[in-house]
Amino acid sequence: MRFDDKAALVTGGSRGIGRAIALGFAERGARVALHYHRNRDAAERTLCQLEGAGHIMTRADIADAAQVAEMVATVVERLGRIDILVNNAGIYEELLLTDASYQEWQAHFARTLNVNLVGAANASFCAAQAMIKTGGGRIVNISSRGAFRGEPSAPAYGASKAGMNSLGGSLAKLLAPHNIFVGTVAPGFVETDMVAERLAKPDGDAIRQQSPLGRIAKPEEVAYAAMFLASEGAEFSTGAIVDVNGASYLRN
Repeated sequence: MRFDDKAALVTGGSRGIGRAIALGFAERGARVALHYHRNRDAAERTLCQLEGAGHIMTRADIADAAQVAEMVATVVERLGRIDILVNNAGIYEELLLTDASYQEWQAHFARTLNVNLVGAANASFCAAQAMIKTGGGRIVNISSRGAFRGEPSAPAYGASKAGMNSLGGSLAKLLAPHNIFVGTVAPGFVETDMVAERLAKPDGDAIRQQSPLGRIAKPEEVAYAAMFLASEGAEFSTGAIVDVNGASYLRN
């Protein structure tokens, strides 16, 4: 796969899965717009590691519609276009309905859906407008296995990712005539800083054993699936959801 001279915006690109995706696109010739929210130091470190030239950083609160629009406009201005959007930015919060107040429950859903679903929808809207003007593009959403199996301790997260899956399918149907193709990657547990603490707990081995491979995914494995969906030749996979969970969860 090559992405020579393509302009790719990766949200949440400073760490973890987003970082691996940004590195992968840059290695294959793309100019990358690396989005971050709060951790500028991590974004700068990742930016310095990107192969090639022409990469930029851009800051935005994905939950803020105005900032998302400004982010996309800035990328188009500085890179000339957007060929690929990867909606990777997201948050994960745990909250048990049985232990929460009604106010906590509302705040839990508002925070999570505003970033994971509404933010991705807004970024997709703005990027699609730019892509239509330049003849097409690719949108890749990073969802989760939790959209299918349920997340009882993080219900808003599971709901947001299920919504992202539906959003991807809807946009795939709508945007295909505009030469814009939309795919979704649904990982299980992935080796990131966020997951490291969980794996260090007593149930860490049980998590690894959820997969017959006896491990969890590497960020690069998720990145590879994202790059496939964004590549030339994958057009007929538009609307698809690619599972990257090592057979830890199988759906019909």
